[in-house]
Amino acid sequence: MLRPPPRRCSDPGIHAARWIAEYRARAVSGDVLTADPDPAWAAMFEELAAAAGDDLGLARERVQRHAEDIGTGFRIIGESEERPWPLSPVPLLIAAEEWRTIEAGIVQRADLLETVIADLYGDASLVARGLIPAALVGGSPFFLRPMAGLVPSGGHHLQFIAVDLGRGPTGEWRVLADHLRAPAGAGYALENRLAIARTLGGLQARLNVQRHAPFFAAFRDGLAAACRRAEPRIGLLTPGRYSASYAEQAHLARYLGFLLVEGADLAALEDKLYVRTIGGLKRVDALWHRVDPRLLDPLAFDSHSRIGVAGLIDAAAAGNVVIANAPGAGVLESAAFGAFLPRLATRLFGADLILPNIATWWCGQDDARAAVIEDLDQMLIGPAFGVAPLGLGGAVAVPGAEIVGDARVALLDDMTRRPQDYVGQEIVRLSTMPVVTDAGLAARPFTLRVFAARGADGGWTVLPGGFARIAEHPDPRASVMGEGCWSADVAIHGGEAVAPVSLLPPADTIHVRRNPGTLPSRVADNFFWLGRYLERGEALLAIIRVMLGNSIDADAGAALAPETVGRLVGLAVNVGAAPHPPSLRRADLAAFARTAMEDGDWHSVRSINRLARGIGQGSRDRLAADVVRLLDAPYPTKGGMLDRAGTLQRRYAALSGLSAEHMGRTAAWRFHDLGRRLERALTVTRALRVFGMAQASADDLSSLLDLADSQISYRQRYLTGIARVPVVDLVALDPGNPRSLAFQICRICEHLAALPVLEDDGMEEPQQTQGTVLTAIVSTATAAGLDAEVLGDVERRLFQLSEAIARRYFLQGAEPLRAAGMVLA
Repeated sequence: MLRPPPRRCSDPGIHAARWIAEYRARAVSGDVLTADPDPAWAAMFEELAAAAGDDLGLARERVQRHAEDIGTGFRIIGESEERPWPLSPVPLLIAAEEWRTIEAGIVQRADLLETVIADLYGDASLVARGLIPAALVGGSPFFLRPMAGLVPSGGHHLQFIAVDLGRGPTGEWRVLADHLRAPAGAGYALENRLAIARTLGGLQARLNVQRHAPFFAAFRDGLAAACRRAEPRIGLLTPGRYSASYAEQAHLARYLGFLLVEGADLAALEDKLYVRTIGGLKRVDALWHRVDPRLLDPLAFDSHSRIGVAGLIDAAAAGNVVIANAPGAGVLESAAFGAFLPRLATRLFGADLILPNIATWWCGQDDARAAVIEDLDQMLIGPAFGVAPLGLGGAVAVPGAEIVGDARVALLDDMTRRPQDYVGQEIVRLSTMPVVTDAGLAARPFTLRVFAARGADGGWTVLPGGFARIAEHPDPRASVMGEGCWSADVAIHGGEAVAPVSLLPPADTIHVRRNPGTLPSRVADNFFWLGRYLERGEALLAIIRVMLGNSIDADAGAALAPETVGRLVGLAVNVGAAPHPPSLRRADLAAFARTAMEDGDWHSVRSINRLARGIGQGSRDRLAADVVRLLDAPYPTKGGMLDRAGTLQRRYAALSGLSAEHMGRTAAWRFHDLGRRLERALTVTRALRVFGMAQASADDLSSLLDLADSQISYRQRYLTGIARVPVVDLVALDPGNPRSLAFQICRICEHLAALPVLEDDGMEEPQQTQGTVLTAIVSTATAAGLDAEVLGDVERRLFQLSEAIARRYFLQGAEPLRAAGMVLA
């Protein structure tokens, strides 16, 4: 059912005033809107009314649709499917005057954290002077001993940090947590801003909202300045598509121009870091990682890591690669350090923290432990180092008043045995902000995540805004908020106009290039198999449709001969789509077709779609949003099998059209099309062996034309009826038929000739030789002489070609490191 169009008003201010009045009547004390009469809120709601009339629900749907169009998503750990990113249409507004205090506090905190980390991994004078207990450092699982004494390339341990802030009911801001190991969320802040800008188009100019682009430009320039080479290659290291924030990482890599890589893409050789590409090994000068630092290098840290790079830390120690942030920085993420940072700020900088911590007591000290036990019901009890102690049973902090009975006895007992594992913290209450619910505007608690990055001059730049996380429930305690239910853009507004800064350089300074850049071997592999899976699914679907009688022959609807049906069944069985049916009766064929289409335990159409979808989700930084959306589309469930098959066929056609007409003719496209052509060549070869040999019946030949999607082409050429030789010539040898074997071989050889080679001696590589042999076989064959033996040889050589392509261009363990002719650049 379609929603009615929004009721428009000539004066959006009427709606805005009504919303604000109704909200203030319900909001609690300390809300950002009730406590602040700033007219900016009225302007924001006027823009909201101009965009969605008087329907706030429509505004929420609209901004959510924009977020989905951008491709924003996230994954809950343990879930295989991504969830849409929940974005509120109401941004959090902060005046520039208030923001300047927050910004100064973040810069001060970043400098303090850098100073402490450098000391802990340097001469450890803070521990020697008693300012930091030794047990606080040595007992942390995030203190990485192999980094002791190592000065990071570029001279800094921290390049990028995130800080969670909470606003109290009286308007004061305090630090809830620091994120230093692999800070996440900056991409979501960027995506939130893009979605809100599309929804509230006039807000930027009307409120002079500060832009995000200068921050990301400063971070990119700062990371480049820390590298030794003038034009460095920078990678964003991701754990892979199952990472909770993979969509954000892909967006950031594309926006910043970084190479999105996984550990398997990289190799350390002679204290330098390289990415394995289709053109050989290419130098990598910096890595911005989103991987647990303990997994970065199995030789230096966790030997069980399969997502790290062996030798990475040696390359960093030699100064040949910048790692942001340096491994080991996460030692200061421990909640226990919150008890010491205020004193450290005073001793090191001679000033109090501008943004104070929440009050923290580390139970590893006798006085602090006694204070925590005495005031247990008024405190939040949590793990000191992020690891669940036995007395809590979970890594999440719990209000002491809620720990009763046997649980309290267990807590106190374990706190006596291992007091250093616990902290006590004050229970923080958060102020609220407006969020759109089904009932209209509602007040919900929120936290703010702020980001800071080191610029080219070594100083800190703070992202103006970050993003807000909004709780699902009205309970204002930060301890029960969790990760939040909604996110919101954060707009820093003021009276001064903001220059329209872009991350892109000025138009007259852009160096023209037609090479899209480095193509990692893993990405080439993914595109190759995406093409193969899409073609494989389409071919299996064609078998099912022909078997069910969906032919465009003049005798459409007439039953095929049992022998022909048996051959169709054999084709599907041979590719693993379904087990052989007990008979060729109609009911058994229908069950067989249903299995071949939908059974996830077999190599069915649904299973093939799932494989293609997985590749699409892991290639979001290189695929258009429409392609990802089609790959993510749910499997059709409505209608009969032929209807569902038709829906899937149209989806395959759309994907084929997008790749043919919208993908740039890059190396990535060549591998995608190469996969398609190779799979189609195999499909046509098998069909010819089954349906195109001597003694083939009319039903066999008609089925062959259907499987090769060549019925219309044949009928246009031959009006006298169906015959084997012309059918075989059209399907196998006609270079002008885009579905023929000859056409596929020709395209394959064109792609192989255009892809990079390792040697400069002018000799063919193995994959090119295989293509040349296939071309010779097909170009010298005749339709009358094309028999099962020749086709069998073609099929074997196609498999050998696939292996040669994989061996040359894709990841083969450590083999690319030993291959002759590898380019080191």
